[in-house]
Amino acid sequence: MDLGVMLTQERTDTMVRVGAWPNKIILDYLDAALAQDPELPAITDYNGETGQSTSISYGQLDRLSRRIGLALINYGIEAGDVVSVQLPNWWQFTAMHLACARIGAITNPLMPIFRERELTYMLGFAESKVMIAPDRFRGFEYKPMMEGIRGDLPHLAHIFYIDGKGSNDFATALLTEALEDRAGTNETLAARRPDPNDVNEVIYTSGTTGQPKGVMHTANSTYGHLGSWIKHLNLKQNDKIFMASPLAHQTGFLYAILQPIMLGAEVVLLDRWDAPVGVELIQKHGCTFTMGATPFLSDIVEMPNVQNFDLSKLHTFASAGAPIPPALVQKAAANFSFKVLSGWGMTECAASTICDPNDSDEKVWTSDGAPLPHTEVRVQRRDGTSADYGEEGLLEVRGAPMFVGYLKKPELYGIDADGWFDTGDQAFMHPDGYIRITGRAKDIIIRGGENIPVVEVEDVLYRHPAIAEVAVVGVPDDRLGERGCAFITLQAGGNLALGEMIRYLDGKGTAKQYWPEYLKIIKEMPRTPSGKVQKFKLREMAKSLAHDPA
Repeated sequence: MDLGVMLTQERTDTMVRVGAWPNKIILDYLDAALAQDPELPAITDYNGETGQSTSISYGQLDRLSRRIGLALINYGIEAGDVVSVQLPNWWQFTAMHLACARIGAITNPLMPIFRERELTYMLGFAESKVMIAPDRFRGFEYKPMMEGIRGDLPHLAHIFYIDGKGSNDFATALLTEALEDRAGTNETLAARRPDPNDVNEVIYTSGTTGQPKGVMHTANSTYGHLGSWIKHLNLKQNDKIFMASPLAHQTGFLYAILQPIMLGAEVVLLDRWDAPVGVELIQKHGCTFTMGATPFLSDIVEMPNVQNFDLSKLHTFASAGAPIPPALVQKAAANFSFKVLSGWGMTECAASTICDPNDSDEKVWTSDGAPLPHTEVRVQRRDGTSADYGEEGLLEVRGAPMFVGYLKKPELYGIDADGWFDTGDQAFMHPDGYIRITGRAKDIIIRGGENIPVVEVEDVLYRHPAIAEVAVVGVPDDRLGERGCAFITLQAGGNLALGEMIRYLDGKGTAKQYWPEYLKIIKEMPRTPSGKVQKFKLREMAKSLAHDPA
């Protein structure tokens, strides 16, 4: 299969020469942890299906991943083959990625909520040879679904299920025989050991704007980022990472699979988000670092009786999925000892900007951080000239963490000759190099020629006591081009009408031309698997609104 990799030798040589890429793979970091102490704790997961917790040491993780890798070889998996992993936050996910690394296969993380339509496309497009799935998760049985679509997936040779039955049970098929103890296995695995510039991950974009694309990364592009990230946040081997974001999302994959092994640290995994359970785990294990989207932070901050839990060891909550509402940062700062750090990133380039741990809280809620070492960002006007400080424009990024192409779609790569990538985000830059995301370029509402600052309006509305969540999108209008529509979910017992919303915005000093002219109360926001609001779905809903403009 021609992957369509867009990695040049010039980029490789430059990144290595300037120290941006470590030229190591995950196995090098695993070996370093083993050399320190094979009994070091690596993973503790909490399986919501069984109610059981499993703890894995680095020594065990090494042995299990060797066994799985050798078993995959026996099943005919070759270097460069795609292995799809549709698992919750269970230890087997990490073991599978390590096993793939041992034999030069490519890990394809898939969200557990994906169903027939998504999987048929994603597995088929990636030409996946192996699929790993739960037998059952959150009341859903995966085997009937997979058997129903298997006929449409000619490349899919094997499907194994966690806690399955018979020969396709994960443990039965991949863990029964101690293959790692056989003579010659070290040589077999050594011959398969990949290069740091080989593609080792294909992960589909979240799909906020439609058809997903398979983003390709290498060990160098991911660890090139993580090296700067870890140093910037001053993370150490004795840090304990908590992760409830899905491992099948780039946040979970980078910061709960790769990052802990790079540090030789332990990660505590939660397979389904529940704020009381998450807070209890953070307390029980003395977790020091976590990363997640705004809803995770909001749920913790707003959790009843959260003050009864000891979260004093948690020093950092990082969030780089979307701008954090200032009101939420303020509330966290007033009630908790951990530092909230805002950042910006995307699947293609990880968390490229992040605030500094020493930044003021005001800095956190008024910016989305500055670029990490070996990463650059700039804000451009639509005519290609550089925007002034404080002037909104198109955000572009280049540097160490950039992906190496979209799977089998090299024509979509979109990185220019100088290495700049158009992110599709709108932002402005402060004189100190910090950026502030103002919205997606495709999220722009242009009302009568006036650009509406969507994020700013959403932040004001977020502060209304009756509003739980808000997303503002454009509604087509024959005269003005677009009018704004606010989609809102309510707090328990809350109520809000269009006139009241307008009066609230007026009272907060929001310019009249920025006021949404439609209001739609909905039960919940449509979201991607990673938790991002799918505004393209809200736009479709908005087209059918019957409200009269205010």
